[in-house]
Amino acid sequence: MYRQAIRHFLSAILVFIILSIAFFTLNNSLESRGFDTGVLAVGNAVLFAITFISFLMCLKALHTRNNHFFFRLVYGSFILKLVILAATAFIYIMSVRENVNKPALFFCMGLYVVYTFIEVNALVKITKRKKPVTGKEV
Repeated sequence: MYRQAIRHFLSAILVFIILSIAFFTLNNSLESRGFDTGVLAVGNAVLFAITFISFLMCLKALHTRNNHFFFRLVYGSFILKLVILAATAFIYIMSVRENVNKPALFFCMGLYVVYTFIEVNALVKITKRKKPVTGKEV
């Protein structure tokens, strides 16, 4: 079940790898334009990790017949994303105070949209080809 579903998530994995390589190879160029590559790399890693966890939670929710369990997992993944990303941003902002790198922070906000789009797109593809749930409940 998960092995086939992960194939739909490969685009997110590729985006993560390409961006990670780009942040380290274009370090000087990005810093000359005002981006902190450390913030970009950590933001990319946190966004990828939380998107992957959210994807797995929603994938598990798709394979259940219990409506309450489905909604708990879907809402749980949303709340998890919200809390972890808000806490990460809060910790970063409070730790550097006046030296917040706004371009990198806004770029990470854009990355959130990209990763969310990839996650939703993968889940939609899975639901379109999903076979009916048998008597097995998760």
